[in-house]
Amino acid sequence: MSLNLVNDSLSYRITVSDSSLTLPSYAKINWGLRIIGKRPDGFHEINTTLQTVSLHDDLMFTLRDDDELVLQCDVASIPTDATNLIIRAAAALNKRAKVRLGADISLTKRIPAKGGLGGASSNAALTLLALNRLWQLELDGSELNRIARELGSDVPFFLIGGSAQGSGTGTEISTLPDVTKAFLIIITPNAEVSTAAAYAALNAPSLTTQRSVSILSSSFAEPGFSDCDPSALNNDFEGVIFEIEPEIRRAKLALLESGAQGGLLAGSGSSVFGIFANVGERERALAALKCEQGWRVFSCETISRNEYSKSLIHLGSRDLRSLNFQTDTGA
Repeated sequence: MSLNLVNDSLSYRITVSDSSLTLPSYAKINWGLRIIGKRPDGFHEINTTLQTVSLHDDLMFTLRDDDELVLQCDVASIPTDATNLIIRAAAALNKRAKVRLGADISLTKRIPAKGGLGGASSNAALTLLALNRLWQLELDGSELNRIARELGSDVPFFLIGGSAQGSGTGTEISTLPDVTKAFLIIITPNAEVSTAAAYAALNAPSLTTQRSVSILSSSFAEPGFSDCDPSALNNDFEGVIFEIEPEIRRAKLALLESGAQGGLLAGSGSSVFGIFANVGERERALAALKCEQGWRVFSCETISRNEYSKSLIHLGSRDLRSLNFQTDTGA
């Protein structure tokens, strides 16, 4: 048995200078994810509750004397060309600001790719924030949000972190009050399901509508998640993804059998998470957890919006204030 355990409680490394900046790039889970219907443009309407967690990559940005964007990563399977969202984010920032500036970017990768944990989207959002500071562009939160929305559905969420509601295609973000600190174990099994494949499996004719209204109200209610209540966890992708890759179902069952109060598919990818009452229960679960060959196991916890903001404090107070482009819903 191969068990790759990462203990990722709230800890990170921040360095900053006039020409260099290193920041953590956090993962996310979804407390709830509902598919509302398919839009005329081919995308799906969703309603989801997002949450940042302490599992993170590290991104280091260094100014260059030319306008080249050069990305390096410690994981060979991660592309470092223009297909990577980091490079796309930097290029989009240049285009919006009508400049040609360069940077060396180094990615230390911990968040599993295609795991449904938002690693690429998080990397893109942190690239926007970091290079906006290093390049002294002074774009405000609304401008950064517009760029983020064009890059991908989860990217706007990572501009603010904490707990938030996502609607539309996922790019409409409203902040929520932070949940009580939750202690988690995330498992990324040795299986992959692309987001496109997950949506294709849901692509029944009954999901299609020409109107931007919910056509699934009888089947899919609004997310009812409230403050880490395991009984409210729900992800409409679970059924189809568990059918495509039974190993992912086994990973969730392993968490529940080890004592998790509740568990769920993390997003539309292959990772699942379990919620534990406290650190002690989580540690006992780690000792009892029965894993299959190749599973990656992460011990982590939820990250509040305040904690998220503190991790970005070196972006400067103006940058952080400008990120409050949405207000709490009070939900």
